[in-house]
Amino acid sequence: MTTENPMTVLVTGATGTVGRPLVEQLLAAGHRVRALTRNPARANLPAGAEAVAGNLADTATLPGAFSGVGAAHLIGFSGEDFAPLTNGAEIVDLARKAGVRKVTVLKGDVTKSPLEEAVEAGGLEWTHLAPVEFMSNALEWAESVRDEGVVREAFAGARSAMIHEADIAAVAATALTADGHAGQEYWLTGPQALTPPEKVRVIGDVLGREVRYIELTRDEIVAEWRRTGYSDEDVEFFLAMRTDPPEAGYTVLPTVEKVTGRPARTFAEWVRENAAAFGA
Repeated sequence: MTTENPMTVLVTGATGTVGRPLVEQLLAAGHRVRALTRNPARANLPAGAEAVAGNLADTATLPGAFSGVGAAHLIGFSGEDFAPLTNGAEIVDLARKAGVRKVTVLKGDVTKSPLEEAVEAGGLEWTHLAPVEFMSNALEWAESVRDEGVVREAFAGARSAMIHEADIAAVAATALTADGHAGQEYWLTGPQALTPPEKVRVIGDVLGREVRYIELTRDEIVAEWRRTGYSDEDVEFFLAMRTDPPEAGYTVLPTVEKVTGRPARTFAEWVRENAAAFGA
């Protein structure tokens, strides 16, 4: 479907799991897309996207990116280490002076980031996007599913209302190009809250073969995280999310359908789209 009022939209994090489908959806709707990426030559973006070099964490690289842009999708954290951006006021100042009217901010934490605070104070029409767990996290299991037909995971009772990244992009696209979303913080979930064994069962059903769930103990999963190279802070966060998760992480919400007009995609749909990674 195309739009009668195309605009130029800046997408930061354009090669990421949310940014890339957002670029695709905006182009499909007839909008012009300027895609910010640290390495345009390697971005491999869809035809029609204008790739420009820049890093949201480095204000000096940004002035040209906002020129002629009517709306912008921002991420509230660094794409390198996921630390909150500290130059939010500078980003907002550049956007406002360039004539940007609407922004979406992809949250990276439950708490409000400096960028979100700057956007709210900067006179822009803002919409904050707060997704729970990404369905793409299941790619961590891809190798063991391909090679052994098993998933090794702990905390079998931990539920997650994880969301398809394309649905996050769809909400962003709507908020950036349609009225009625300013001043909103949208918590975004998929249509189901699934435990690890239930996720594994879905993967097996989609692949058409048995995939076994092998439950690890707490000590075993912590040892695996440390072996992978995660820091003590990361391990503490992972444990907290699995043993005492915030209610928002497992509470299914209708936000995606309310904003976009279509139901949120299921985990089975995500697995079908990524079946090759699991050895289909």
